[in-house]
Amino acid sequence: MINDDLKLRGDVAIVLKDKNGNVKESREIKNLVVTAGLTFICSRMAGTSPAVMSHMALGSSATAAAAGQTDLVSILGSREALDSTSASANTIAYVSSFEAGEGTGAVTEAGIFNAASGSTMLCRTVFPVVNKQADDTMSVTWTITLTAS
Repeated sequence: MINDDLKLRGDVAIVLKDKNGNVKESREIKNLVVTAGLTFICSRMAGTSPAVMSHMALGSSATAAAAGQTDLVSILGSREALDSTSASANTIAYVSSFEAGEGTGAVTEAGIFNAASGSTMLCRTVFPVVNKQADDTMSVTWTITLTAS
């Protein structure tokens, strides 16, 4: 009998810059791959539907991440199309930039989705507040690593 234990780990890097491009804050955070995200991964292994992950969103809720969640608790603005997606042997990285006026406020949660609205949330993370002012930009790099143990 073959028994492979696969594990997913998510790492989120956030960089907040002021209007002049100076780094105001930088953080590294862990995330939770939610139940819908795990189902999504399995479905993609069997075919090409549903659509690939394409959007990221920021929110302002401190509600703990839980496996059954399907959306952010309190989104700030709207979901942003990903700037890039890159895959290697056992990782995939999603990058999104929230420009001035996008996702503004007391940011405490983030998520990855496969459409601009509705759809499937792959993962969600909650973190101590990052205060994004109206003229700040925030770059989020979300790396999912799959390992066999």
